[in-house]
Amino acid sequence: MVKEITRVEVATMTAADIPTVLEIERRSFPTPWPRDAYTHELDHNRTAVYLVARREEAIVGFAGMWVVMDEGHITTIAVDPSVRGQGIGERLLIALIDRASERGARWIQLEVRRSNVAAQNLYRKYGFRDVGVRRHYYSDNGEDALVMWTGSIVEEEFQQRYKALRTAFLGS
Repeated sequence: MVKEITRVEVATMTAADIPTVLEIERRSFPTPWPRDAYTHELDHNRTAVYLVARREEAIVGFAGMWVVMDEGHITTIAVDPSVRGQGIGERLLIALIDRASERGARWIQLEVRRSNVAAQNLYRKYGFRDVGVRRHYYSDNGEDALVMWTGSIVEEEFQQRYKALRTAFLGS
């Protein structure tokens, strides 16, 4: 798949990235995280993995995850609204799955707004399944969250699907 997205690079988030991440967060979520939450995650949370996606040095998206023992928990994925629909979220998801695997995770889970069908479709494409509902999870409007889970990311079935999708998307 040759897309403009091939120019996007994913790197570890740094403290210098936080102001731009906060701007994207404010444009993406009704209840954004405060600056000190990201600072704490980067400085003190050894289980945390936070990434940024850059296009021509500009941050266009970010993602976060905790890997605790053998479970990855995706905490956030956001793409600047002005560049959504260009595969940046998918690129970030691939990077999170890779990092989870590198850190020894055996499965990955997340919560997603029931109304966020685009994100759900992306997660399902990569093997996430609905496993539950957290009623009234989101404090801004009481919306339910779907709990999604990959099952074992080390099993052959997941690995074959993932490698095929990753190769089709990244080209290698």
